[in-house]
Order: sequence, then C-alpha cells, then structure tokens
Amino acid sequence: MGGTILQQIEETVRAIRLRTDAKPKVGIVLGSGLGNLSAEISIEQEISYADIPHFPVSTVEGHQGKLIFGTLNGRPVVTLSGRFHYYEGYSPQQVVYPIRVLKFLGVETLLLSNAAGGMNKAFHVGDLMIIKDHISFFVVNPLLGKNESSLGPRFPDMSEPYDRALIGKAKSIAVGLGIPVHEGVYAGVTGPTFETRAEYKLLHIAGGDAVGMSTVQEVIAARHLGMAVFAMSVITDLGIRDEDNIITHEEVLQAAAAAEPKLTALFKALIAEL
Repeated sequence: MGGTILQQIEETVRAIRLRTDAKPKVGIVLGSGLGNLSAEISIEQEISYADIPHFPVSTVEGHQGKLIFGTLNGRPVVTLSGRFHYYEGYSPQQVVYPIRVLKFLGVETLLLSNAAGGMNKAFHVGDLMIIKDHISFFVVNPLLGKNESSLGPRFPDMSEPYDRALIGKAKSIAVGLGIPVHEGVYAGVTGPTFETRAEYKLLHIAGGDAVGMSTVQEVIAARHLGMAVFAMSVITDLGIRDEDNIITHEEVLQAAAAAEPKLTALFKALIAEL
C-alpha cells in the first residue's frame, strides 16, 4: 500500500465513485451475526471489499464483506457489511480504514453494532445495550503515529464519543417500539480469546458493562474525523459467571441472530429521524 493515508483514501473513493455517485449521510457497520439489516435496504449498488483498492478483506464467519449503497426508510445509507478486527492480524490503521473512507464519501453520522459479552448482572442473553461510553485502554489506538491533519486534530477530544442526542432519540424510539434497552459502558479488548474469569472481573470492576473485540478503534477514528456516533451491543453471552460456563463463537452468532430483529427495528426508526 503505497502513498500517504490520504492518497490511499482518495484512490479508494475514486474507485467507488466509478461504481456509484451516491452521497449517503449515514454509515452503518454491522457486527457478527447482525448482517440482516442489509436485507431491509433498498439496494442501489453492492461492491465486494475484494474489488475496492486498499480495502482489507473480512475473514470472520458472520461477516459478509461488502459495501452496500441504498436507502433505508427513505434515507440514503451506506453499510459496511462485515468489519475488520485487530485480532485478524490487521493493523489498527487497516481496521479503521473503511470508516475514514465513509467520511470521504459524505457520511456524517455513523451507526455501529456489535455482539458483546454481558458483565452487568442485570443483563440477559439477547438484550440490547446502547453504548454510552467505552474503555479502550486494552486495544491499540488507531491514531498512533504521525497525525494527518486533513483527517482530524492531533489530540481529539473523547469526552462524548457517543452522541448524546442520538442516544436520547434511540431511547425514545425503543420505548415507542416496546423494546427494552440498557445503557452502559463497552470495554474493548483485542481478542481473539474470550476473556478469563479474572479478566471479566477486572473489566467489570473497571466500569465495563459489556465487553467485545471491535468498535472502539472505529469510534476513535470516527470522532477524529468529526462524525457523530451511535453504537449498540447485542448481549450474546454472559461472560463466565459460574465454573461450568464456556462461550463459543457459534453460540454468539445464534444469540445475535435471535436478537437481530430488535436491533434492525431500532436502527431503521433511528435512521428515519436523522
């Protein structure tokens, strides 16, 4: 990958522009087992990640790996169906590269979803949690290295990583739809191992309500770019709360699929209000 990060982004955007002239204001990132929102989109153009210059290729089961342009509830949107993770061997800069491309395609608001392990005792499998804040100390910051001032400031403010107005709208929508939602702190970790019992305990003591292997690097990059961010976790497992409990990726995908219709309904209604 030659050239500066800005040159690479511009090359990527030019290649995408040869396929579509869509200018979506809303970008959506779908997590493990949560790709069905794509089915609700009136699709205008799909582009495989493999056909996009400088894009990594998703390697995880439950991630499709394509850029989808279309409309959802009458609003132009672009969806990253399949995301990239640090644990796949990508650099943090590669993980957030698609987020930066979305910004240069015109996206102003970013909606993210993920599958997460619940640590809060009030959570159950299949619950939805609006992320109100995160802990990113356990992952590598994607802004390390020389700052590209055309992307954002050297020292971005992270006092409100998740937009309070969007959180307020989502909570009102959830009440209207009769969908119970929690609000909490997402602790980001590298994976790919699920956490040990001691790690769950530490993360919960540190203030985490849910834990997962994605999202925080993307949010840091999005805020660096000045995008408004809303994120939601589907609680797909409950950590390790007893001596016999183990977690598998298959169980995570099953729980995500079961909760997915609630997440889709909420995202659709939220997009209609943007």
